[in-house]
Amino acid sequence: MANSSAVTAALRLSEKLPFPLKRLADLAYNYWWSWSGDRIALFQTIDPQEWERCGHNPVAILESASYERLTQLAEDPFYLKQISALAKEFDQYLLQKDTWVSGVAPQLSKDNPIAYFCAEFGIHESLPVYSGGLGILAGDHLKSSSDLGVPMVGIGLLYRQGYFRQRLNRQGWQEDYYIDNPFQHMPIELVKTQNGEPLIIHLDVRQRQVKVQIWQVQVGRVTLYLLDSDREDNDPIDRWLTGHLYGGNLETRIAQEVVLGIGGVRALNALGIQPSVYHLNEGHAAFCTLEVARLEIEKTGKSFYDIEATVRNRCVFTTHTPVPAGHDVFSPDLIDSYFAQYWPQLRLSREQFLALGARRLGDPWEPFGMTVLALRMTRACNGVSELHGQVSRKMWTVLYPQHSEDKVPIGYITNGVHAPTWTAPLLGDLYNQYLGEDWKTRAMLPEMWAKVDDIPDEELWWRHRVLKERLIAYTRYKIRKAREQRGEDYHFIQSTDTLLDPDVLTIGFARRFSPYKRGDLILRDAERAKKIFSNAQHPVQIIFAGKAHPADEEGKRIIQRLMEWCRNSGLNNRVAFIEDYDIYTGQKLVQGVDVWLNNPRRPLEASGTSGQKVCFNGGLNLSVLDGWWCEGYKAGSDGKGLNGWAIGEDAHTSDQELQDRIDSQSLYQLLEQEIVPLYYNQNAQGVSSGWVQMMKTSIKTNAPLFNTDRMIADYVSQVYVPEIAKSVEPILAKVLV
Repeated sequence: MANSSAVTAALRLSEKLPFPLKRLADLAYNYWWSWSGDRIALFQTIDPQEWERCGHNPVAILESASYERLTQLAEDPFYLKQISALAKEFDQYLLQKDTWVSGVAPQLSKDNPIAYFCAEFGIHESLPVYSGGLGILAGDHLKSSSDLGVPMVGIGLLYRQGYFRQRLNRQGWQEDYYIDNPFQHMPIELVKTQNGEPLIIHLDVRQRQVKVQIWQVQVGRVTLYLLDSDREDNDPIDRWLTGHLYGGNLETRIAQEVVLGIGGVRALNALGIQPSVYHLNEGHAAFCTLEVARLEIEKTGKSFYDIEATVRNRCVFTTHTPVPAGHDVFSPDLIDSYFAQYWPQLRLSREQFLALGARRLGDPWEPFGMTVLALRMTRACNGVSELHGQVSRKMWTVLYPQHSEDKVPIGYITNGVHAPTWTAPLLGDLYNQYLGEDWKTRAMLPEMWAKVDDIPDEELWWRHRVLKERLIAYTRYKIRKAREQRGEDYHFIQSTDTLLDPDVLTIGFARRFSPYKRGDLILRDAERAKKIFSNAQHPVQIIFAGKAHPADEEGKRIIQRLMEWCRNSGLNNRVAFIEDYDIYTGQKLVQGVDVWLNNPRRPLEASGTSGQKVCFNGGLNLSVLDGWWCEGYKAGSDGKGLNGWAIGEDAHTSDQELQDRIDSQSLYQLLEQEIVPLYYNQNAQGVSSGWVQMMKTSIKTNAPLFNTDRMIADYVSQVYVPEIAKSVEPILAKVLV
């Protein structure tokens, strides 16, 4: 059993702090502070420039601050009161017994928690072990589980260099580079044994034994364990198993999934944690089910097929991918090289083992699918929106030949976002006044959100404008910095001072630049787009952000085309691209834009959550009816949107070129005929009452549904608690050899 080493880390840090500031160490080592009401000033006040330089890392800022500066803060009565109040709130949070889950599902206990496996976790920008939506969702999942008191531990990988960093050259082409993460100076702690040595698990990977150490991260009441192979006593190749997120080739991918799935179960065992449920968030963790089976066989002496039902009863699965090509599959030869010594431990033959991951049984060349394995070895599976559930049932009907498509046992739980993390403090303060100071703990209640009607239009409008002004200032800062680093022309650098305008209707578009997301759809008709953006009376501006995967050449070309538009003098500084998209940039965008644009090819967006974050900040969605927006969009009797706008409505065709033309025309028409006129129909005080009404309707209709408190409540009632959850019959995967 490991010791409580995170406490040790906080104690070590507190030793360098003046007595009145010592509680800052406790707060620094628990990411709860990042969704507290005082998150803006708590650590930034110490040294704003250093806070920016260290990537908003609370441990690094406390370690680097001079003792002189710390003693200055120690005699500031306002700062001390802030720390005292926050520390008291933190202590009460950790000690709270009467949580939501204690009243709803008291059978869930800390002794047998939910183990939540995911390849990436987006907790905060100072812990860069995430790439995008899957990781952000996983981070929000842990945060709401903590808030609701759901006993949970997270299992992931600690990547030495994380996902790649992005910079654009003077031709607008994305260049990828990597930076080592300074683990020893981050809000994480190496788990150690009682004698002070790192707690190690052993894995056979590529016919070599690999030693994996475990780090822990505190996320409120939830602990996240991250596995790390970067040890000097490992082969140099194996040290890089946890080097990059989604990097390398298929060999790297399968090796990482062995570490995550099999290593994750072994780590929990070494920690003395016996989960009641293993939750696989996407197929990357599917090997987890095999290790659970191996341990059960070792304990009982029974065959794999005798214990299969027991394993399935303990495992659940969430799929996020709406197309077959997006699911990890490995060739039989690759499986042979990694599992030839493993399947005998399951008392299976090669053919029986391969059958566990085969879509069609009996084909010796059939690839081994991680999603197939997850579906076969779990008792419950869900997609992440209603539409995605339908798509997943159709996609995997081959595995359920005894069922019609609509009876395929794959349900859905629509994703949400963690409201305290993504709601701007300035809006949160407004909610405190009109919804009640406990609004964060009542995010699931429609009757509470209905009170936004009591907020004066002028009050909501000016606070939103302040957030937009902050976004524009941040965008100018980031773009100026990027232009300076590229050695751009002096006048081009200086032009950032007039880039964008807080009084102009502002659109945001930020996500991975994969071709199906159509990041440049709004520029498809160049002349029409230019007229919209550069209109002298009612202009429009747009801010882009996001990365293309290093291997995605077409995605990089889309970014390059956008960068060309940023240089177009006829657009009057109305188009901007922020490089190196991360959580902090995402927060500024969703909190400051007027309109959030999302235009993927339907039905390729499983859920999407960025637009949900916009809702909590008064922004409006302009989106294709895909993912969560199918459930969120509300139209009036005249067919017009009440809480946002639907691009292309239900006009769908398999002809991609035609679909792009239909959707781009719809997008332009909505902007020209509805969105722009409504925004600029302002009174003498500069407030558009019609626009504010849509803002309030968006908050009222979307906030109660698309938050992770509701999402976690659904997982508890539909999936986690066996007495409540609906079990499904096994998928045939038995090959008798």
